[in-house]
Amino acid sequence: MKFSRVVCGLTEAGGALAAPVKEKGIKKRASPFQWFGSNESGAEFGNNNIPGVEGTDYTFPNTSAIQILIDQGMNIFRVPFLMERMVPNQMTGPVDSAYFQGYSQVINYITSHGASAVIDPHNFGRYYNNIISSPSDFQTFWHTIASNFADNDNVIFDTNNEYHDMDESLVVQLNQAAIDGIRAAGATSQYIFVEGNSWTGAWTWTQVNDAMANLTDPQNKIVYEMHQYLDSDGSGTSDQCVNSTIGQDRVESATAWLKQNGKKAILGEYAGGANSVCETAVTGMLDYLANNTDVWTGAIWWAAGPWWGDYIFSMEPPSGIAYEQVLPLLKPYLE
Repeated sequence: MKFSRVVCGLTEAGGALAAPVKEKGIKKRASPFQWFGSNESGAEFGNNNIPGVEGTDYTFPNTSAIQILIDQGMNIFRVPFLMERMVPNQMTGPVDSAYFQGYSQVINYITSHGASAVIDPHNFGRYYNNIISSPSDFQTFWHTIASNFADNDNVIFDTNNEYHDMDESLVVQLNQAAIDGIRAAGATSQYIFVEGNSWTGAWTWTQVNDAMANLTDPQNKIVYEMHQYLDSDGSGTSDQCVNSTIGQDRVESATAWLKQNGKKAILGEYAGGANSVCETAVTGMLDYLANNTDVWTGAIWWAAGPWWGDYIFSMEPPSGIAYEQVLPLLKPYLE
């Protein structure tokens, strides 16, 4: 989505720490996908108030609500945070212990209950509103973050949310720096989700992100994270979809790119309104991904989270509109 999603009726959006214990393995699934779940918003809210106050400017996801979604069959949760809160003042500094504690409690809950937790710095390739221009500093940042989760096999690292309006070579360099920093921290068992330029959109991937194919990982666990919304401009700001086939239409070219380059991907954000056109478009897109699981590993809805209220895509139990009206349509991909 082309702006911070925490504006929908809401506020705009160290020392050594103990490593989490080794977690349970991921449960086997009958679903066509390796992963299927939801984003969990809250810690990235209040992005105009840094560092902000917990409970006023931002909050952490509700683990009771997450458990409900796990019980529904979800096995992956992408948990956004702000880099400026996690590692304040400079990217090469230590983590903020209070913010890390609140965030890591959510991560450890998810992973200890057999699901995957995606560590998502939700910064759009920026730090304090400036484009991240130093791959070296970014590598250090990721070394710092990954060192705290190196022993948790159910963690997944997402290099950064939705790079945009940046030099493509810089986006590639930043992704590679993140991979290198994560592996150097001893986090060698986890998957790494990499994101592209132009809001990491699937529908524009082949036009702007071809150079992303050159990324390397000694563990060979790179997954290309793409996002796709189905409204007219692909921003995810409307609950109206272009038509009932727009979902499949917008991921076909990226699918061909993945096959041509021998890559794996996940749809890290997607959504559609609770109406018949969007519901058909969403399920059509997911059916298409399910028919191409040689390259597509799954999909993650945008979004659950305790502060969404009546947000058009809220997956938050018990009364989010997507939880009540869209989740029943997603059951075939969960079971």
